[in-house]
Amino acid sequence: MGIYTHVMKGTLIAFTVPTGKDRTRASAFVKSFYGQETSSHHGKYRYRRHGLMDEIPYNKLIRGVIIIQADDVRRVTEFLEQYSAEYHVRVVELTERDREVMELSVE
Repeated sequence: MGIYTHVMKGTLIAFTVPTGKDRTRASAFVKSFYGQETSSHHGKYRYRRHGLMDEIPYNKLIRGVIIIQADDVRRVTEFLEQYSAEYHVRVVELTERDREVMELSVE
């Protein structure tokens, strides 16, 4: 008899945003996508700029590669399309680390 283990699926999105040497555009994308910790008055006031990924559980593997839940794929790809990003989407098996980072429980 085999042992049944619950396999959770996720979606891997690998993307690149064509910015060339336009650092302003690249910075705007990162702020809008991931959000940003920032401060004013020489560090006296600290706050967080909200980004799309603040609303979505994800695991960032390396630059331009994230794992999310299938329910969030459309929101992320539509956002990437606004920045003319090239992206690839694949269904993957979530690792224990992915589930921890994304705060998902095995049911």
